[in-house]
Amino acid sequence: MVRVSRLRTVTAILALGVLAVACSSDDGEPPQPTGPTGNSSGMVAFAASTDLYRGDPQRLAFGLVIMPDNSLVSFGTVDVAFSLVGSAAETAAPAPGPTATATFVPTFGMPDDSSGPVVTSPTEGRGVYEATDVVFDTAGFWVAEVTADIEGLGPQAAQATFAVLEHPELPAPGDEAPPTQNLTVDSKGVPLAAIDSRAATAGEIPDPELHEWTIARAIREGRPALVVFATPVFCVSRFCGPVTKMVEELSHRYDDRAVFIHVEIWEDHDTQVLNQAAIDWLQTPNGDLTEPWLFLIGADGRVVDRWGSMWSETEVESELEALPPMKAKR
Repeated sequence: MVRVSRLRTVTAILALGVLAVACSSDDGEPPQPTGPTGNSSGMVAFAASTDLYRGDPQRLAFGLVIMPDNSLVSFGTVDVAFSLVGSAAETAAPAPGPTATATFVPTFGMPDDSSGPVVTSPTEGRGVYEATDVVFDTAGFWVAEVTADIEGLGPQAAQATFAVLEHPELPAPGDEAPPTQNLTVDSKGVPLAAIDSRAATAGEIPDPELHEWTIARAIREGRPALVVFATPVFCVSRFCGPVTKMVEELSHRYDDRAVFIHVEIWEDHDTQVLNQAAIDWLQTPNGDLTEPWLFLIGADGRVVDRWGSMWSETEVESELEALPPMKAKR
C-alpha cells in the first residue's frame, strides 16, 4: 500500500475548480513547479497540464483568473505564444517557440458559449483553455504568454510557467498499456468506496457499467478501452465527477467500439491509501500523482491517446467513432 500524506495544490485556482489536483507522498519534491506568474491584479494564468514532454504533439490546458476577485475568464479563444526560458543548456534569454490558439473547454454538463472570452463566476463558466498539437523541441522550463481580448476589459496578458520533460513519466501514446488488475464490481473483500468513491455516500456504485472490466482483461481480449482515472467525491478540482459522467454517457453510445472503465484513485481516503491501479498508471518516480486522467487503449494493447485535467467530449467522441466495431462481448 502507498500512503499519500499531503495534497499539493495551487490554492487560489483549486478553490475555483480550474486546476487538477496533485497528490504526493512526503518523499521528494515535485520534479518542476507548475503555476501562475504575473501581477497580483488583472489576468493571471495557471498551467493545468502535467507530464508534458519533448518531441510529440500534445495538448496544454490552462485556467485564466481575474484578480483580485478570483473571477474566471471563460469561453471563446485566446492566443498563446510559448518561449523556452531554461534548459540543460541554461538558456540565457527566452527562446521563441510555437504559437497556438487555445479554445475554451467547459466542464461536462456546463453550457458552452460561442462568445469571445468573458468574465464569469465558477457556476457560469468553469473549465480550461486548451491548445492542441503543440510540439516542444527542447526539455526544460517554458513560459506560455496568454493574450485575451476580454469583453468589458479589453486586451489582457498573463504568463504561466511549466516544465517539459525529455520523456513522459506516465503512459503516453505508443506505449504499451500497463495490464492493471483494477477493482471491479466482482472484487471481493473491498469496500464499495474503493471501487467508486461515490458509493461512500450513495450506498451503491452509481455507474456499475464502468466497473465491470479490468484493464488487463481488455488487453488480453484485444478490446479497445477508454479508461478514466478519477475520484469523484474527493477531487479538489471538481473536474472528476463531470469527466466520469462524460465517460459513462459515452459508454452508452459507443459500447460497440470499446469497453469503458472508471478507476477510483483512493483505496481509503481517510487513511490516504491509494488504489494500486492508480499507482500503476499515474504515480511519477518521485511519488507525485495527478488526476483526473483519461486514456484510450487500442486493441493492440497500446495507448492511442491520453487527456489530462479536462478534455473535450467532441475530441474523445471522434476517436471512438474512428474505432472499428468490436466483436460481441462474452
